[in-house]
Amino acid sequence: MQFIKFAVSVMLLSMLMITCGSSRQLNTKDLDLVEGFNLDRYLGTWYEIARFQHRFEKDLEMVTATYELLEPGKVRVINRGYNPGKGKWEDAKGRAWVPDPSQAARLKVSFFLFFAADYRVIALDQENYSYAMVTSGSPDYLWILSRTPEMNPQLYMDLVDYARELGFDTSQLYKVKQNLQISE
Repeated sequence: MQFIKFAVSVMLLSMLMITCGSSRQLNTKDLDLVEGFNLDRYLGTWYEIARFQHRFEKDLEMVTATYELLEPGKVRVINRGYNPGKGKWEDAKGRAWVPDPSQAARLKVSFFLFFAADYRVIALDQENYSYAMVTSGSPDYLWILSRTPEMNPQLYMDLVDYARELGFDTSQLYKVKQNLQISE
């Protein structure tokens, strides 16, 4: 039942992003995407280091996103986070694809039926694929991701500064706790 609520929230969010956009000036569709993006190297698990808070993730800590190749250009997405208030893990499963191979760093992600949102990689460690910064079709969405649960503090600040330079309201960033002690 919790998964259904989570999936419906993601679906409603996707619809809102598609139809409403944002009230701020920044148009994320004008931001440069990462050049030379390689989807195969991006696959695997990413830890959410920071994000803008949204209802579908608001109470979640220790959040990861795992990307698994289904077939060329099609990816299974598994988002997972721990809700300390409820004392349990919550998962959302979806799919992603590259709609335009000439913009490989722009994916579409869907967690519910045919509703899809942009997934735009705007910063990436292109040598090791150890960190990424992602937005959507709206400046109200921003994630800083890492291959490890912790990120070098200077690198984190550099990414926050870059996001601010791009026009994001970085005062809204929430640092995700990746080191909670839980008993299962």
